[in-house]
Amino acid sequence: MVGRWHVGTVVSTNTETPTGRSIAGQHVDVRLSAPDGYQATRSYSIASADSTERVQLAVDKLPDGEVSPYLVDDLQVGDQVEFRGPLGGWFVWKPEQQQPVQLIGGGSGVVPLIAMVRSHAASGSSVPFKLLYSVREPDDAFFADELRALEGPLLEVTWVYTRKTPDGWPTPAGRVSQEILARATFAAADNPAVFVCGPTGFVETVATHLVALGHDPISVKTERFGGK
Repeated sequence: MVGRWHVGTVVSTNTETPTGRSIAGQHVDVRLSAPDGYQATRSYSIASADSTERVQLAVDKLPDGEVSPYLVDDLQVGDQVEFRGPLGGWFVWKPEQQQPVQLIGGGSGVVPLIAMVRSHAASGSSVPFKLLYSVREPDDAFFADELRALEGPLLEVTWVYTRKTPDGWPTPAGRVSQEILARATFAAADNPAVFVCGPTGFVETVATHLVALGHDPISVKTERFGGK
């Protein structure tokens, strides 16, 4: 059952960024238990889009975190962790939905969005998707190669680098602004379904800009995270 704790075995890991790792929408709770009985639980978004028993998570390490440093630096293939889920149905795209989809992610906030991108690609849907992905610098991007491979007529990806850009990048580094959103995302008149995920400050700023650009607040779904 979804609400019960289960034991999962790590079958593969992959380093995604210098501080991020994927472990093979919605999210699961992961619980670690210390020998002295202390337990720490954190929620992580699911990147996988299929319905198999294998779940892919992507975790960005926070230096002062209780759980993420272990998952990124120490967890090995064959190790077991406790989890429950998947939980929630807020960040979900279904093939029968016909309105354009605008995804906006900050850092590891792209994880639930990549699940929707994968689901869209697998479904063969003709619904247009756009993804605006903000990262500090190129090496900090999760699933960068996969996103570039999937980009095409039905998936437009816009990269925003806040600290360091690739060599020859046409625009300087900077945060996501209202002007960038107006230029690179679906207009409010297109009536898109909008999903924004990332750190709290990023999500609140982006959502405020979107509403200022005419988007109905009800159509802008947000998911934010803090320390893990």
